[in-house]
Amino acid sequence: MLILAGGFGTRLRSVVSDVPKPLAPVAGRPFLYYLIESWIRQGATKLTLLLHHEAPLVEKFCSAAQRAGLWRDCQFRTLVEPTPLGTGGAVAYAVQQLRLTGSFLVANADTWIGSGVREISAAAPPSIATIQVQNTERYGRMRIDGRRVMAFEEKQASEGPGWINAGLYHLHANYFTEWDGCPFSLEGEIFPALASNGELSAVPLKTDFIDIGIPDDYFRFCRWIETDRRDSLCI
Repeated sequence: MLILAGGFGTRLRSVVSDVPKPLAPVAGRPFLYYLIESWIRQGATKLTLLLHHEAPLVEKFCSAAQRAGLWRDCQFRTLVEPTPLGTGGAVAYAVQQLRLTGSFLVANADTWIGSGVREISAAAPPSIATIQVQNTERYGRMRIDGRRVMAFEEKQASEGPGWINAGLYHLHANYFTEWDGCPFSLEGEIFPALASNGELSAVPLKTDFIDIGIPDDYFRFCRWIETDRRDSLCI
């Protein structure tokens, strides 16, 4: 599984300024700790963290966790982008550097999803996990017909309940073999093109979900963890 963990976390910087977003503190532990615990519990055995912004801090956390004996049944590695490449460029760089040839999973390092790894693994690539929220305005809406993604609506044109990108994907290396080395976006370029061609499948999930990219939702996740996850975590 490739983990997109290289972003700058600009919107969260007003409350988390001393560490990159994946290391945002939650009840005394980095947010990434809870993600890794969840991914392993769902069956992940190999994780590759795609890094850029403050990469040494994330690498230090992973090394310390391994020295402490955490997650011994999971293989870890990191890959640092030489420059910011966007979500698509980060994946393309990983495909190139790691010589990936088959299909693989991709997950966001700022998004908590209570389940989905097994479901997305079972779906043929290209596929995207989706979740229903009360208001799509912050995320943009996905238009779905059955299990087929038809189109993506921009954030500015989206509001009210609907399906959104849950930040978990099953992709194939073939989509990235002709990469020109320039930054680009999975969300803005790859996924809309696949949907337009009728190739992108949706994997609906019913589970806890939150994107900690803004302070309010980051604090919501902190409270959820501190209260032992007693309530459902959905937007």
